[in-house]
Amino acid sequence: MQVTQQLHYTPKEYLELEEAADYKSEYIDGQIIPMAGGTINHNRIAGNFYAVLNFAFRQQEYEVFNSDIRLWIPQKRIYTYPDVTLVAGEPEFFNNRTDIILNPQVIIEVLSKSTKAYDREDKFQAYRTIPTFQEYLLIDQTRIHVEQYSKTGKKQWALREYDEEDEAIALVTVAFEISLQDLYNKVQFELVESEGKNVDAEG
Repeated sequence: MQVTQQLHYTPKEYLELEEAADYKSEYIDGQIIPMAGGTINHNRIAGNFYAVLNFAFRQQEYEVFNSDIRLWIPQKRIYTYPDVTLVAGEPEFFNNRTDIILNPQVIIEVLSKSTKAYDREDKFQAYRTIPTFQEYLLIDQTRIHVEQYSKTGKKQWALREYDEEDEAIALVTVAFEISLQDLYNKVQFELVESEGKNVDAEG
């Protein structure tokens, strides 16, 4: 990922640039970081999870968003685009902008080589400053493997891992389940090598 040339941007400057940009960028405490296009496996996994989750909660008081919706993390001064986000009740919008939410309950990220360390560490730390945030899933696109973090108390999180095709992921904070077969539907792991340097920074 490359940082754009200007050394420091305000959040307002970032949003103005993002409105006119042909591609999405994240904002991290003054820096604007362009996001490369996602791989086909990334798109399939995120799309599968979004579709099943959105259908499951279609008549309930939850709303599901894909990576077109931006998240603002005020304590860390970060704008980011989670791959899939679940909001309980009504979404809280930042400054009445319906493209920026503030109150995620569950966040799902599909890992890539360039972002997996950031997603597990600094980004997870930033997400934990959000009062409504209770559950975090990290999905590997190179093999069947999912890490599920759920909040168990103040500054306490539990980890569960999934790596067998016949398993199903059950969310802890809401009543929802998805099989790994459905999650990885149409994913071809052999594509990973051919995509090689096509790094995706989605999420």
